[in-house]
Amino acid sequence: MSDLPAGVERHTFDGEERLATRGPPAYGEPTDGEWRAWDTGRSKVGAMLDRGLDTGLAADATVLYLGAAAGTTVSHVADMAGPTYAVEFAPRPARDLLDVAAERPNLFPLLKDAREPGTYAHAVEPVDVLVQDVATRGQADVALRNRRFLRDDGRLLLSVKARSEDVVAPPDEVFDRALATLREGYEVLATERLAPTHDDHLAVVAAPLSE
Repeated sequence: MSDLPAGVERHTFDGEERLATRGPPAYGEPTDGEWRAWDTGRSKVGAMLDRGLDTGLAADATVLYLGAAAGTTVSHVADMAGPTYAVEFAPRPARDLLDVAAERPNLFPLLKDAREPGTYAHAVEPVDVLVQDVATRGQADVALRNRRFLRDDGRLLLSVKARSEDVVAPPDEVFDRALATLREGYEVLATERLAPTHDDHLAVVAAPLSE
């Protein structure tokens, strides 16, 4: 297990110790001076950090975040990392994401489809960390398509949502299939189920295989 990366600390909010980053509030979360609580019940990346997974996130890390939604998690990532590219396909949450980015000069929203990386390749530099939180079928395939952006020594942080892949199959079976596909382009370094905060979700930390 690793320590928390720089820029992430544990602070007490309403009598409960929680992860926190320093930055402007984004979704009504509790604050303590410049620090704001990171709700790990709403953030798979937060849950990964809380469990001690070695994510590769750091103050100077360049990040590509797929499935940024309204900015709940990517706002925390941008608060503690370097340039952060946030891909979101749905227009409604993307509008909220723009408001979050307005207060963060290092957060760059992209209204694009993570399944079509060629549509935003011109706007994204090579990244140290690829975060994927996309609720769609073929989640491992999306990670393979976006591997092109990840540096050779980078890290993939993937949250596999079993019910987005198959609403009937047992989650363990879904996870095994996703990992088998993912290994076509990545070395899987660590996995962990994220229950009870995120039921039927598997956190995956992986590194790109050499081509």
